[in-house]
Amino acid sequence: MRIDIHTHAFHPKIAAKAVQHLNEAYDLHCEGDGTVAHLLQCEKAAGIDRCVVLCAATTPAQVIPANNYARDLQRLHPEIIAFGTLHPAYTRWEEELDSMEASGLRGIKLHPDFQGFRLDDPRLLPIFEAAQGRFIFEIHIGSALPAQQAPSCPYKLAHIARTFPGLTLIAAHFGGYLMWDMAIDALGGMDNVWFDTSSSSPFVTPALLHRLLQAHPPERYLFGSDWPLYDPLEERQRLQRVGRLSDAALERILTNASHLPGLL
Repeated sequence: MRIDIHTHAFHPKIAAKAVQHLNEAYDLHCEGDGTVAHLLQCEKAAGIDRCVVLCAATTPAQVIPANNYARDLQRLHPEIIAFGTLHPAYTRWEEELDSMEASGLRGIKLHPDFQGFRLDDPRLLPIFEAAQGRFIFEIHIGSALPAQQAPSCPYKLAHIARTFPGLTLIAAHFGGYLMWDMAIDALGGMDNVWFDTSSSSPFVTPALLHRLLQAHPPERYLFGSDWPLYDPLEERQRLQRVGRLSDAALERILTNASHLPGLL
């Protein structure tokens, strides 16, 4: 089964505004309109069977609405696996973990930059402890800032992976957007870390992408498009072209997520 592990889709009332914000924040033109209907249309055209839609709460007050939206997405669309979210300032996180688990949400998205916290925030530690063996965490990693100043970086994630070996962690953007050399250095040899391919191939050289693809076991790479930023068909084609991947190697990346513990 081919799975896109990294996508975003928004409620129709806010989709246009959300895409406009993404265009301005990242200085690009999103390939998708942000709606679920367009996401599923693009995934079908790309030959993708299922996609993970990631939700994130920028404030504690958004945790419940975001997770309710994730539940609705998963209930209404069999092609979608929805990940909920938490925020370290949300005090009733234990209750919400139980509720998310009971309602069938399999994962949690954290985006420290977007949500306004640091990945080494000590308030996250009991959440990680309680979530071991229960949820997959997909975490944005990377920044143009130096590692010590950045809300997230590969070294912060490596510390979490070592401290909580029972966590299943997906390091977005090959382990660190704009921090790819650091990701190779920090995240090698960790049994509980996987890497999604999103928002990387447009920015790396073929030589760097080759190094990234050789840095970890081949089963650790998960295809991610970061839709609506990028179109999944164009992204899989660019990944193959820049990475000089054989059809078999690309197919493995497209299907690795179907073997990720706890996803299906």
